[in-house]
Amino acid sequence: MALDRPLRSVLYIPASKPRALDKARGLPVDAIIFDLEDAVTTEEKTSARGILAEALSQGGYGPRMRIVRINALDTPWGIDDARAAAEMGADAILLPKVSSPADLDALAALTGDTPLWAMMETPMGMLNAAAIAAHPNLQALVMGTNDLAKELNTRARPDRLPLQAGLGLCLLAAKAHGLAIIDGVYNAFKDDEGLEVECAQGRDMGFDGKTLIHPAQVAVTNTAFSPSETEIDTARRQIAAFDEVAASGQGVAVVDGKIVENLHVDTARKLIAQAEAIAAMAQDE
Repeated sequence: MALDRPLRSVLYIPASKPRALDKARGLPVDAIIFDLEDAVTTEEKTSARGILAEALSQGGYGPRMRIVRINALDTPWGIDDARAAAEMGADAILLPKVSSPADLDALAALTGDTPLWAMMETPMGMLNAAAIAAHPNLQALVMGTNDLAKELNTRARPDRLPLQAGLGLCLLAAKAHGLAIIDGVYNAFKDDEGLEVECAQGRDMGFDGKTLIHPAQVAVTNTAFSPSETEIDTARRQIAAFDEVAASGQGVAVVDGKIVENLHVDTARKLIAQAEAIAAMAQDE
């Protein structure tokens, strides 16, 4: 179930906080995860469903993709969350701690044709990433790096070396099945420099965007996962050079001293399409 749209910044918003739900309508994010799980206390679990349903019915979120993260189905709230989320008109439902395709089967039995997203945050989920990504209702994978680090008993490192195996397995699975894949959160929300470094790492690995815990992280993330003017210029020149050579039937296209082949042109066209989609979303605000 392919998803062809920008997902640079994906912000978690607690579904139990009306003020936060309202503020999210004006934030320049590509997607919002309305959270019924970790961001909501036990006492607020039930009431949060009604608060979120009311906010979504009021609309006003513009081009932002709306995803509802429910509680796991084996919790006291999960099944009711799933049924309620399916009726809210959200764009997708996000299931935490997905460890096998059977978890998604159980959710799909409750939510019908609503697209599903999967939180990838357990060792078993990493090992089953390819099978999970093949699920017909699945649209995106979301890395739950905090929970994964806890399960692996790793130490925090700026290079995220202990998480690389899991990140790589999920990336391969997502790309193999044409899914979107969103990187995990950066916990130090006041550390722009550290966020830039982690965004650059995720972008260069192949992630489509990053999940965020605070609106202060949006600008850095949007910039990191957007094509730069230099990249756009290079892409245009690659396409022009390749087309010119193709039309003449002679020689090999070269840009900036590098040979340009079909695969480079395909990448260049995707980059320009991404830039155009980002610009179109900005106009829809």
